[in-house]
Amino acid sequence: METTLIILKPDAVQRGLMGRIIGRFEDKGLHIVGCKLMQISSELAATHYDAHKGKPFYEGLVRFMTSSPVLVLAVRGMGAITICRNMMGATFGSKAAPGTIRGDFGVSNSFNLIHGSDSPEAAERELGLFFKPGEVLNSSRAIEGWIYDLSGGKPE
Repeated sequence: METTLIILKPDAVQRGLMGRIIGRFEDKGLHIVGCKLMQISSELAATHYDAHKGKPFYEGLVRFMTSSPVLVLAVRGMGAITICRNMMGATFGSKAAPGTIRGDFGVSNSFNLIHGSDSPEAAERELGLFFKPGEVLNSSRAIEGWIYDLSGGKPE
């Protein structure tokens, strides 16, 4: 099982898309194991997007991410990082395929609704930035056997 960080960005929150986006992850069979509505500070945004420091879009990105509340999620499942990124779609809504979150809800090339960790290493780092110890739950669900084929003794 992998746990990944998902951020519903200010545009998703302001447009009232939180429930519809969370529903997509749950419909897929992913498990929400952490969730908080928060206002990201400039310091946290700068730390989170440190890899982009010095790029032309960096200042605008930090300003955007701190402009309004965001919903931060810890999402768990087999292959959760890849699954979530595929569900998110291409970075720009204008280029994202229909059926993806960005393809269905976005048209902007700067406001792109959602962030998702791009690797296990990034997920671990990012989850540590947004969640304190104990805020990401280690709970099991009775439905796991109906989401993953466990007939061979391990999830398929």
